Amino acid sequence: MPQKIVAGNWKMNTSLEEATQLAQSLKDNQTGQEPAKLVVCPPFVWIRTIAEILQGSGISIGAQNCASTASGAFTGEISATMLKNAGVEYVILGHSERRAMFGDSNAVILEKCKQAIVSDLKVILCCGETLAERKAGELETVLTGQLTSVFKNIDQLSASNLVIAYEPVWAIGTGLTATPEQAESAHGFIRNLINSLLGETVGNSISLLYGGSCNASNASSLFSRNNIDGGLIGGASLKSDDFLKIGNAW
Repeated sequence: MPQKIVAGNWKMNTSLEEATQLAQSLKDNQTGQEPAKLVVCPPFVWIRTIAEILQGSGISIGAQNCASTASGAFTGEISATMLKNAGVEYVILGHSERRAMFGDSNAVILEKCKQAIVSDLKVILCCGETLAERKAGELETVLTGQLTSVFKNIDQLSASNLVIAYEPVWAIGTGLTATPEQAESAHGFIRNLINSLLGETVGNSISLLYGGSCNASNASSLFSRNNIDGGLIGGASLKSDDFLKIGNAW
C-alpha cells in the first residue's frame, strides 16, 4: 500500500520568528498517532533551524527545489547534496510555479530528479494542467508528458523513491479545488500510467498526493478516494492547527 503523506509547502513565506513558532507548534501539538507521514518544506534559509526544532518529532524536512547540477559556478543555486547535509529528506520538484515562472522544463526537472536521487533525497514530483489545457481536453496528454519524461529515464529502484503530487494549476492559491471526482479521475489516470511504465508492484507502491487548495475543510472528502494518498498543502500548511487536522483527515 502507498504511504499516506501530507507535505506542507511554505513557499516564500514566514519570517524566522514565524517559522520557528510554526515548527514548534507542530512539534508540540502533534499526537504522534497521525495516520500520515508529515513533511514540512520551509524556505531554504530556515531549513537548518527548522530541522533542529523538529529533530526527534517524526516530522520530516523537505526543500522546495534543488539545482540540476551537483556543484560549480552557479550563483544562487543549492545542490541536492547541500540539502541532504542540512537535514532534508524530501524535495519538491516540477511545481507549477517553477515550471511557469522559472522555465523549469521537463528536461530540467529530469536532471533535478537525478541529482536528488543520487543524493538520497525523496522527490515529490509535481504534475498538472492549466485551466486552458483542461478545457481543451489535454489533461491526459499533459500528465503523460510530464511524468513519462522522468519515469522513462530512471530505473525502478529510483522510481520507488518518488512521490507524485497532482496539482491542477487552476486550483493553486485560487481557492478553487478540483472536486473529489475530478481529483480521483486524474489520480486514477496517473496510477494506470505509472503502472504501465513501472509495473504494478512498483507503480502501486508510489504515493499520489493531491495539491490545489487542499485545506482542513475539504481534505477528508479528497483523501477518502481510492487513489489519493495525501496532499501537498500550500496556504493551510502555514497554520499548525489546520496542517495537523489535514494530517488526521482519514
